[in-house]
Amino acid sequence: MNGTNDGRSPEDSAPEADDTADGPRRPIYVLQGNTLHTRLTRELGVHYPFVSAGMGFVALPPLVIAVSEAGGIGMLGVAPEPAPFLRARLQAIQAGTKRPYGVNFIVASAGGQDFTTREHIDTCIAERVPVVSFHWDTPPSEWVKALKAAGTKVWMQVPSVEAARKALDWGANGLIAQGRQAGGHNRSTVSTLKLVRELRPLARDVTVLAAGGIADGLSAARALFHGADGVWVGTRMVASVEAYAHAGFKQRLVDGDAGDSEFTTLFGPEWPGQRMRVLRNRVVREWAGREDRIPTPPPPPERIGTTTLFPGAPGGNAPFPMPKFCSFIPTPGTEGDLEEMCMPASGASMARIEGVQPAGQIVVEMMEHAHQVLSGPHGLDGDAEEDDRG
Repeated sequence: MNGTNDGRSPEDSAPEADDTADGPRRPIYVLQGNTLHTRLTRELGVHYPFVSAGMGFVALPPLVIAVSEAGGIGMLGVAPEPAPFLRARLQAIQAGTKRPYGVNFIVASAGGQDFTTREHIDTCIAERVPVVSFHWDTPPSEWVKALKAAGTKVWMQVPSVEAARKALDWGANGLIAQGRQAGGHNRSTVSTLKLVRELRPLARDVTVLAAGGIADGLSAARALFHGADGVWVGTRMVASVEAYAHAGFKQRLVDGDAGDSEFTTLFGPEWPGQRMRVLRNRVVREWAGREDRIPTPPPPPERIGTTTLFPGAPGGNAPFPMPKFCSFIPTPGTEGDLEEMCMPASGASMARIEGVQPAGQIVVEMMEHAHQVLSGPHGLDGDAEEDDRG
């Protein structure tokens, strides 16, 4: 592990509340110094129970460093990057922060290629990565055993109670409860808070993070109140200065509202048929819900733009032509029509985003506001503020 946050709270500052079968909600102890004391902050020695989602293409070292330096946990998003590129990313993070961080992998295959390989796992072990999280399919048991033996915390992003039980069976140290409001690849059919409440009694000794629709202090406070040990924040962090996202994508998140995202399987000749929550632009409005009517070959344009897949990595800056319905996210080097592109987004989060800000400022402001709300948590019991429109 690469060190701890110098501003963390003393371990004995407050006792940990016991969970009970009929009371899944554990109180959050708000300590002096505006620290939210949870299982997550104790396990990793960080100041805030805040984790920046490991978003492929977008969550590169500058965003990871900024979040970790602000007192949260920055997560590197590993897209289909080869292991040598991952090593370079990890070394860049280690040069920028000595505080805890993590890496997020997608466990899936397409076109005869595995997105995550044992070489990726061995790279994380060699670089002593504090946290590794997995999304989509179940990782091989030998990966989990090797990571845990090296002292790495292993988390799994889960869309349901059934998936959570499987993750606990294979030894996950943490569960990321992905509600249906979450942007990006998403299999969930239940709301974020409902899923957190369902997982809390199941995962009594395991960290639970809330993912989906969390973009300000109030939504973070509500997740913590309902039993989460921390929050996993994606869409809000795309609209940060350090996120490696196209400026036009960021502005659309600022301008968007709760009803401006939608589920679709539209995107992905690179990984076809996968359900995603995305920003509703022109191509989504035209084809979402009508995916089975898309002709072969698809309608023009044949190419919607160009991008770079592995920016900043040796040999990774070659231009990549983006086909129609490409699932690759527009980044600063992307050229083309954003109205044709895939932009993962949570509508519930867009409703709470007021501008593009430095990532560290987002972390501190969100957690300070959550602290204030939890100091007098009136009205947090229900789901009234959880927007089911996404």
